[in-house]
Amino acid sequence: MGDPYEAPSSYYSGVNSTGSALKSQLTAAMSAGHIQRNYGNFRDMSRYIDTDPNNPSNILLCYNRASVSSNWDSGSTWNREHVWPQSRQPGSASNSSTGNLGDPHALKPCNPSINSSRGNKPFGGGANTTGSYRSLGSFYFPGDMDKGDIARSLFYSDTRYAGSGLSLVNGTPSGNQMGDLESLIAWHYLDIPDEFERRRNHAVFSVTLNPLRTNNRNAYIDHPEFVWSVYVDQMNDSTLYFGDLEPADGESTIDVDLGNLLVGESLSSISLDLRKSGDDGVFYRVTPSAGITTSLDGCYQAFPIGSNGASEPMMISFDPSFTSTAGVVFGSVIVENLDVTTAGGTGNGANDGDDMVSIEMSVFNPGDASFMAGSDQDMISVDLGTIAAGGGDSMQTVEVFNIAPGGAFAAPIDIEVLSSTGDTTALTTTLGVITDLSSAGMGTFDVMLDDLAEGVYAATYTLRVYNSRSMFPGDVVVEDLTLTLTGEVAGASCTPDLNGDGVLDFFDVSAFLSAYSSGDLSVDFTDDGVLNFFDVSAFLNAYSNGCP
Repeated sequence: MGDPYEAPSSYYSGVNSTGSALKSQLTAAMSAGHIQRNYGNFRDMSRYIDTDPNNPSNILLCYNRASVSSNWDSGSTWNREHVWPQSRQPGSASNSSTGNLGDPHALKPCNPSINSSRGNKPFGGGANTTGSYRSLGSFYFPGDMDKGDIARSLFYSDTRYAGSGLSLVNGTPSGNQMGDLESLIAWHYLDIPDEFERRRNHAVFSVTLNPLRTNNRNAYIDHPEFVWSVYVDQMNDSTLYFGDLEPADGESTIDVDLGNLLVGESLSSISLDLRKSGDDGVFYRVTPSAGITTSLDGCYQAFPIGSNGASEPMMISFDPSFTSTAGVVFGSVIVENLDVTTAGGTGNGANDGDDMVSIEMSVFNPGDASFMAGSDQDMISVDLGTIAAGGGDSMQTVEVFNIAPGGAFAAPIDIEVLSSTGDTTALTTTLGVITDLSSAGMGTFDVMLDDLAEGVYAATYTLRVYNSRSMFPGDVVVEDLTLTLTGEVAGASCTPDLNGDGVLDFFDVSAFLSAYSSGDLSVDFTDDGVLNFFDVSAFLNAYSNGCP
């Protein structure tokens, strides 16, 4: 997992069983290489292991979590609390005491008056006890922030020093016993190891963090899932799953298709419910793939005892790297039931298959429109030339391209007219909407100069480009293109001057008759596609009017 406070991979290499055999293996693992420190060492060691994360000069006390100076002042500001009271252990504590009496896993810095008020009371109150630290008759409640920490400290002492006569029992303990075990187990699942507790466990072990290190760890912080097998039974009935129906083998998969996205687009978080069946408490681990985080990330999470039918919302979030590259992108979130017991039946405890959220999306490079195929040209001017009034419209075809890179993962584009200015009655376009123009594709539309009225004309059209709205809802604008049109409609020329010398004379009449007799439509003065009397009449009318 890459957690900075996890145990070395070899530390629990010999731990692979369940029940009493598992407990014996944990005793061996936590004893191997253990450097025993004495009760006096804790006066200097606490500054390294109980460090206030917000003030390195201070430590955090148990029960009230007060932040106080780490300097030892002979117990005035803080003193040394035996989680397992020294009066309930063999022997008595002195600064030279080792074993559980001097073990930092079994000691906590504490406010002196709170320590005194707790005395040697066992811990208890049951799963439903909440709130601040306080006495509950003959029992003591450590408070919501510390109840899990206290439970795991006692599990450690009971396991590491099993041969010294220490033991945990249900109800009211006697002699060297401690309890109430039932309460401790419930608290273990209600108050899971937080970062402060995991760092403390690692600091007790690590020479990097603690010059007085012990080289041993609390297995129930590193592997809280062992508690059920060691202290309850081998038939944990927990099943974790996604969806509405519990699968027989406990293995469930939810497929989430996030659809089409653009490179660099931010993704909204999604939420799914992780469900649980079975009354037994269970620890589980959530492992997201790269670029994904969830609200249940961390070393482990837990469902408490009595949580049959419960669900936990899981918020799944994505960092920007998830959409940094075009293509089909996959991700996953895997949920692992960490319980080690196998006697609970198919799909329960260690027999519960992993659950997975499978995530898929298609990421596209944004579209890129251009008036040229080989380069990015966002402006174009089209001159429709000079035409004669009534002589027919002028028309040209304009090409537009999508030059976005990425091939199949280049977003298609839509193009439409956003606005226009100038002489838009004379200069028009047939462009309505070009839709889903693919990469390396070409769209066309016509532009026209109307021949109805004389004049010099200019118009500008702004074309709005979107990433394909059928693929990317919400009108995702890419850019605007500029189309400028110009053209002139001139007055009719003096058509009877057929030889173009600027005068009307016999030579023009001769040219007309010659063209007319040969069927040359250049003298079709009525522009009806045939030569007849009406063309002769039109020529003579123009000639007689003296058109120069």
